[in-house]
Amino acid sequence: MNKQEILDLVKIKISDKIQYFENLIAETRASNNDTKSSMGDKYETGREMLQQEINHLQRQLNEALNQQNVLQKITSDPSEKVQNGALVKTNKGLFYIGVSMGEIVFEDQKIMTVSAESPLVKAMFGRKTGETFSINTMNQDIENIW
Repeated sequence: MNKQEILDLVKIKISDKIQYFENLIAETRASNNDTKSSMGDKYETGREMLQQEINHLQRQLNEALNQQNVLQKITSDPSEKVQNGALVKTNKGLFYIGVSMGEIVFEDQKIMTVSAESPLVKAMFGRKTGETFSINTMNQDIENIW
């Protein structure tokens, strides 16, 4: 498995997500400016709702920017134990530890991207190949770490 290619794929997905939120915020702000009128309270309510939507999108953008910052600190160096940037194969699946982006497909394999803050990663953090950990009363064996 080429961890650098996986890391690059995750970085691209985060960059796309950031671009998406930036565009959506710009479009929402533009529509907010279009609603300015002297018609009264009805338009004030509409503008307030648009402002709340902008605030919501801004929070999502900030989360994506934080994920991007986490990824900047990750290297593709080989790992001997479960840590940030590790690709971990257990008997239940393949996990890339960095940021939580859900499932990605790389070279026809499904890989779950998970944050180091997730309960799953906390349960396996620091363990090595051949070790077992338990989460939600279910044991998982670490088969390989890249």
